Amino acid sequence: MSDSAPGSAPGSAPGRAAGNAARGAVEAAGTAGPIRVLVVDDHQVVRHGLRTFLDIQDDIEVVGEAGDGGTAVELTETLRPDLMLLDLQLPGVDGVSALRMLRDRGSTVRVLVLTSFTEPATVVPALRAGAAGYLFKDVDPEALAQAIRAVHAGQVLLEPEVAEALLRGDEPAERAGGGLTEREREVLVEIAHGRSNREIARALVLSEKTVKTHVSSILAKLGLADRTQAALYAVRRGLA
Repeated sequence: MSDSAPGSAPGSAPGRAAGNAARGAVEAAGTAGPIRVLVVDDHQVVRHGLRTFLDIQDDIEVVGEAGDGGTAVELTETLRPDLMLLDLQLPGVDGVSALRMLRDRGSTVRVLVLTSFTEPATVVPALRAGAAGYLFKDVDPEALAQAIRAVHAGQVLLEPEVAEALLRGDEPAERAGGGLTEREREVLVEIAHGRSNREIARALVLSEKTVKTHVSSILAKLGLADRTQAALYAVRRGLA
């Protein structure tokens, strides 16, 4: 596993891919303050490198660091970060287990995985456990900052290689009798475009409460766990 902090040449392929994806996902939106980030990696040098870079961003603030999954979960409850930057290979409680613990505790923190793992056996569990984004550690630093902004804004962000691996692998099967209504299909397409409930409500002229109801119905009918899986489902079937 590569444990170097994000700092590869800006011209690297993963850096360009992540940068393009993030820039395409970020939309202008006002914020009440800087994005509060918790950095989780078992290597202190990596954490220091990430903090050094992120602390020079005007709209991002590193509020804490953790070297293992258990500490990350506890700090999430005490520090209330907006976003967690999470490695998957951690001592004790690993990254996927930490994601599941956060989900079980009802945490609303957005999680952006930053790791070297690309195998579906690792990627899929992380996304099913609640990760909202998945990037490789050789991502260009500026692309990483853009990715943090995108995920914080409610977008789903995956490296192209990760999305391809997911689409080649197993996906949740559609439940019998789980056909979507026309309106639910419209909502599903909007989810695949990375739009939040508020943005979907504006686009389809609905209330946010109605959109939330449609999203819950979509996930239940298709047997999906979250919006990330819904987006991948739509892409796999050519809906978006």
